[in-house]
Amino acid sequence: MSAQADSLKSVLYALGANFGIALAKTAAAVITKSGSMLAEAIHSYADCGNQALLLWGMKSARQRPDDDHPLGYGKAIYFWSFVVAILLFSVGGLFSVYEGWHKLTSTEPLNRPEIALGVLAFGIVLESFSMWGCMREVNKVRAGRSWYRWFKESRQAELVVIFGEDLAALLGLSFAFCAVLATMVTGNLVYDACGSIAIGVLLIVVAFFVAVEVKAMLVGQSAEAPVRAAIQAHIAQAPAVEAVLNVITLHFGDDLMVAVKARFHETTVKELALRINEIERGLKLEFPQVKWVFFEPDTVT
Repeated sequence: MSAQADSLKSVLYALGANFGIALAKTAAAVITKSGSMLAEAIHSYADCGNQALLLWGMKSARQRPDDDHPLGYGKAIYFWSFVVAILLFSVGGLFSVYEGWHKLTSTEPLNRPEIALGVLAFGIVLESFSMWGCMREVNKVRAGRSWYRWFKESRQAELVVIFGEDLAALLGLSFAFCAVLATMVTGNLVYDACGSIAIGVLLIVVAFFVAVEVKAMLVGQSAEAPVRAAIQAHIAQAPAVEAVLNVITLHFGDDLMVAVKARFHETTVKELALRINEIERGLKLEFPQVKWVFFEPDTVT
């Protein structure tokens, strides 16, 4: 039976962590007048909004099939995940670059930068907790693959988005911490401005990679290769099946559609229908994500 990650837990971990971090960053940005801190505050609020959109998408994806959407609304999560990637690029990335560029010409010194450093350290702790929650869920389905390979092959859009957001947040917090520390030590405001620009560029890069992966899911992707192979092997071992000619799988959010063309041993029509029903039941038992199975008995490829 294939493992399943609990994406909802990852989203809730991230939402709780980002909301607490956003409030702390806002207070620190007002007190210190740090551009890097303001960029990080905006980033955290954008992430909170993103996670709210993911929750909405996950709820929409659970709607029952109807006449207009006979295979359900599972792909709704792909749409909202793509929207999140666009927001991460625009609200998070572009604003941070703009704020850093603006700060390059500023002469107003940082006020009590030690407060900013404390808040950033607090943020790193909370964001590490969120990242731990996400990684724990990813490890349920990573199956020994590298993190990059899992990111490229995953079919869980919300988990891909949360992983990208958490990674960007941790790196962004580190950039901001280094920028504020360098500004405090040297008194040179350029470090703070460059920190904001670096955070913006980081968010844009992460948003691009997330958008590319989610776009592939939105267009339509099959099950991951190991799952496809396991489904084909499961069908092939059925006593009534002489040969599996073709298997097509397609993801609709967490749900999976399977279409099979197979050659069966010679039998009656009634017996054939019974054997196909048995295979369908076995598939859904072994692979809980399989929601629809369509069989085409045939003799040619």
